[in-house]
Amino acid sequence: MENSVIFPLFYLPPVEFYRQLIDNKDKTILFEKEEHFPKQTYRNRTSIYGPNGKLNLIVPVVKGSTVHTKVKDVKISYDEDWQRLHWLSIQTSYRSSAYFEFYEADFAPFYEKKYPYLFDYNLELFDMLKKQLKLKIDVDFSKTYSTDYELDFRENIHPKKESNYKAKPYYQVFEDKYKFMPNLSVIDLLFSQGPQASKYI
Repeated sequence: MENSVIFPLFYLPPVEFYRQLIDNKDKTILFEKEEHFPKQTYRNRTSIYGPNGKLNLIVPVVKGSTVHTKVKDVKISYDEDWQRLHWLSIQTSYRSSAYFEFYEADFAPFYEKKYPYLFDYNLELFDMLKKQLKLKIDVDFSKTYSTDYELDFRENIHPKKESNYKAKPYYQVFEDKYKFMPNLSVIDLLFSQGPQASKYI
């Protein structure tokens, strides 16, 4: 599809995700709903900067969410209290950052309300982050699965792949211990830089 770009919808995406969205804002941007759910991707995980270094947070999905389940149909599992664990980890990591308290009330409900579907959860988080980052980007959704796009980011931004994204350094809470870590979740940037975050993307 000419002049169209397809993206996966991630959980608290890495900064690179937003850079690519901004770079392609003049094209038709679509979020993929129809693909079969791939495991071990940012669709249900994120990386933050914890007191002991890089920390991966994973949203568990209901067993049976295999390669044959469409991403829009993947259900979140609440067998374990992952919401409490994620929120506690985020608080521990960013409580002392410059802007955490400024945004805390916007994030807290996502760790209280139980969302049935991962896609809906990620979409509401994306809409909130888009507002906080003041991004003027319009997105639509795929209607069928296709490989016919001008640009395809469904596999490009991946926790198992080395990123070519050149991050502009900013202050991180624990960088004195472990140095600057690029391309973490955008919340790492947001809690550090606040309203200036979009300039770093």
